[in-house]
Amino acid sequence: MQLKDVTISKTIIDSFYEKISAHLTVDVALVGAGPANMVAGYYLGMAGLKTSIFESHLAPGGGMWGGGMMFNEISLQEDALNIIKELGINFKPREKGYYTTDSVEATSTIISKCVKAGTVIFNLIKVTDVLFREENGVPKVGGLVISWSPVEKLGLHVDPLGIEASFVVDGTGHPAEICHLITRKMDAKLNTRTGDVIGEMPLWAEKGEEFTVANTGEVYPGLYVSGMAANNAFGGPRMGPIFGGMLRSGKKIADILIEKIKG
Repeated sequence: MQLKDVTISKTIIDSFYEKISAHLTVDVALVGAGPANMVAGYYLGMAGLKTSIFESHLAPGGGMWGGGMMFNEISLQEDALNIIKELGINFKPREKGYYTTDSVEATSTIISKCVKAGTVIFNLIKVTDVLFREENGVPKVGGLVISWSPVEKLGLHVDPLGIEASFVVDGTGHPAEICHLITRKMDAKLNTRTGDVIGEMPLWAEKGEEFTVANTGEVYPGLYVSGMAANNAFGGPRMGPIFGGMLRSGKKIADILIEKIKG
């Protein structure tokens, strides 16, 4: 078989065009491909919902790849084992109630399970804005505005494109970028005690893990938060290299949105 460079290029262009065109309107748009949003993507995909994840970096996975201080192991607690087992990730018991898993295996497995469930991950795409709409006279987030990450990094003046979504999830981690964006550009009040992004507190694993899960949910009409974005928005402590709360947050946000959409 003779390989033709132009044919190779055409197959890539045609395939990507089909993929992005099919996801201009989605049930759920997840911003950031960290562990919480990818777990959410897995469960949303398994429920048959059209879901896409927009990740600004080349590699999905967020900070999970690096484990703790580049020791590529992560810690988990008992209440996250059901998710780990369902995803087929190997783990080892350590101290009572503590478990570890290889961060490379865990991250790559979650990515694979998310994609195989039907959720599409678009990497190297930066969310630069949101679509604002009204529903029964009430303002809500109705989608995303996207551009190529290199375009934004270079500061080029290139107009972005819009994606419609029934629900948007800010899973951008510590920055909580989408929450900051709507408070800055729309002077919107979030569902937090100050109406703004409160900001992240110092490390306290025990409190941070539970806070992450407890505050996973709606922060503004049409906009939800997961993982560390929930901590930042609502003012909770960070938890360091233990990831049970992140996985449980992803499962919780999926359950909420499946119920919202499917009733």
